Amino acid sequence: MNAAIDPAEPEIVLDAAGLSVAYGKVTALRDVSLKVRKGEIVTVIGPNGAGKTTLLSALIGLLPVRGELVYLGERQGPGRSVEKLVRQGMTLVPEKRELFAEMSVEDNLLMGAFDRYRAGHRDELETMDQVFDIFPRLRERRQQMAGTLSGGERQMLAMGRALMAKPKLLLLDEPSLGLAPLIIKEIFRTVARLRKTGVAILLVEQNARAALQVADYGYVLETGDLSLAGPSRDLANDPRVIESYLGLGGRG
Repeated sequence: MNAAIDPAEPEIVLDAAGLSVAYGKVTALRDVSLKVRKGEIVTVIGPNGAGKTTLLSALIGLLPVRGELVYLGERQGPGRSVEKLVRQGMTLVPEKRELFAEMSVEDNLLMGAFDRYRAGHRDELETMDQVFDIFPRLRERRQQMAGTLSGGERQMLAMGRALMAKPKLLLLDEPSLGLAPLIIKEIFRTVARLRKTGVAILLVEQNARAALQVADYGYVLETGDLSLAGPSRDLANDPRVIESYLGLGGRG
């Protein structure tokens, strides 16, 4: 039984309980439970191959999953569709960013607003201005082809395109991957600022140090199992996390 809801507590956007995913006979996730609240940044850290990307793919409906999944108060059945979840405001920024390289920055951003446009919303130019306020560098390069951007700029564009959909839950898969340290700091500063917009963020990261610095709450995923969970500050001071993820180099 769930405890009584505290009216002072932020709305739970995502409530996952006992999630398990298998590829054939290989179990990739076992009994994973987590919650993400409105305006909160929750991070899932862990080594390569721990199942972090599998978790995001399962949440957004790209993989079949066993367990209980409640999004925006609605229980999600086994037949849930990616399209419906996206229309309801769940947006994934994949690890590979998957931009349209031959299209301009501006056109890539407009593609992010396509579902809203199809639903009758006509606020894409206003939303684009808001994205440019978050990522001023994209405004400077609005007519530039996406394929000519630097790695950091491509990550900004991938996040900006996701924000064009006005998400209620933003799933970020390894946003620091392949970026220089200074750019990583800039990306994570931006992630932290997004908290003010009220969007809930589930951040999957191998860079544990950077992730725990911006997140409110964290989970440690190891070979498909959640091994630790708690407020990010507590995890950052936990000897087990320090030894495994925050040691010399701190690269997770």
